[in-house]
This record gives sequence, structure tokens and C-alpha cells, in this order.
Amino acid sequence: MAWLREIAKPGRIAGKLARFLAAGIILCHAALIICVLFASIALSRWNPPVTALMAYRWATAHQKSRPLAFVPLRQIPRAARDMLVRLEDFKFYRHAGIDLGAIRDAYKLNRAIGFTMYGGSTIPQQLARTLFLTPRKTYLRKYIEALIAVEMDLLLSNNRLLELYCNYIEWGKGVYGIGAASAYYYRTGVGNLSLDELRRLVTIITNPLKYDVNSYSRSRQMAERYRYLLSRFPDPPAASADGEPAAAELPSAADPPAATPQPPE
Repeated sequence: MAWLREIAKPGRIAGKLARFLAAGIILCHAALIICVLFASIALSRWNPPVTALMAYRWATAHQKSRPLAFVPLRQIPRAARDMLVRLEDFKFYRHAGIDLGAIRDAYKLNRAIGFTMYGGSTIPQQLARTLFLTPRKTYLRKYIEALIAVEMDLLLSNNRLLELYCNYIEWGKGVYGIGAASAYYYRTGVGNLSLDELRRLVTIITNPLKYDVNSYSRSRQMAERYRYLLSRFPDPPAASADGEPAAAELPSAADPPAATPQPPE
């Protein structure tokens, strides 16, 4: 019978290892849930001075952050908020932190092109990545990001999530938040920006390290984003000399081509 016990030893070891790994996974999930719980409670009233994304940019590219200029949601133009929701997460007010349909579509696109390019991220997911994670595209990060987004969506209001998103996402090298972006690109407060300036700011957030409000048209994706915003948020018709509204001007030939929005990264 001794030989049977020797044969059974590898099975017992494997069983113990499996139980150890399962316990470790459960503990890691529990620790994550507890950390996000306390962080969300703090974020309900506190505006952090630094984020994981800022630290990552400094560590990997020695990129210094420009001063944050936190802007309360009520002071951010409604057009800017609507543009962000329309382009980045049109189900923002309906989902529970993640959009499974968008993730499924992104997975199919990534398989088709052979590498991870699209993420299908919602606004809570993008905020979770900005505050707590790094921009490196991996499925593990995507999984953790989704867990954090779901919990944050449960604990924070949509208005607070959108407020944090507007004030911490990347708008250029060392430029974080719509207040800092407004000051950096246009030397004024966000409340003084024209509709076209808002369109340009929202256009570039998909790749703000490579393009800015003046060079976005070099990117086909960004040109399509801008044209989409132009079609959904057109300039109001100017009044003529007799006080009657003049016909709206058509986009010039230099304007980006018409398109639909791209899948959010």
C-alpha cells in the first residue's frame, strides 16, 4: 500500500496548491474591493492632487504635470459634458459601470487586427484607469479596471463620476483636466470657451500625447471625431443685419470629412 500513497502524493500536492491559489485570488479580490470602497468614500468629497496616470507618466517619461485647475461640474459647459458622453460613453447614464456590448465589440476588433488596440471602456472605466492603474493595454488591467468601475459606479453618483473624469483625464503632455487644458491651449477659463474650442478639446482626448487642438486633423480618427461633433453640436446661426437668423455656414473644404464616432479606446 505504500506505493499507492507515493502515487497519491502528487495529487494531494496539486490539490493543496489549487486551494492555495484559490484562497489567494479570493483575498486579492477582497483587498481590491476594500481599497476601492475607502477610495470611493474619499473621492465623494476629496479631489486628489495626483493620480496613478500622472505618476506613471513621470516614472516612464519624466513628464511633469502642469498645475491642476479643478472645475466643479456645474461650471463646465453643458455642451462639453454632452460631447464627452456622446463620444466616449453614450450609455453612461444607463449602464452599471461597464458596457458588455462595447467590450465584446472591442474584443472582436482586437482579434481581427491581431493585437490589443480597442478597449471599449466606459467613462467609469477610463476614470478607474486614470486614478488607480496605468494605460498599458493588457487583459489583466482591463479586468481589474472593470471591477473598480463597477464598484465606483455603485458608490459614486453619475455627476461625481463625470466631474472627476472631466478634471483628471489626460489632455496633453502634462495636461490633466479640462480646466488645465483650457488654460494651456486657449489661455482662458473653460466657461469662456467657444463651441468650436470645446469641440476641439473633446476631439483630442483619444490621443492627446500625439495631437493637439490644431493638429488633430492629421489623424483620420480624430478628424472623424471632430466632424461627428460638428454635426451633433453645430454653431448657432448668426443673426443678419435685420435681426433675422442667417443661414448656417456649411463646413469648408478644409474641414475634416464626415464620419461616425470611433470605438472608445
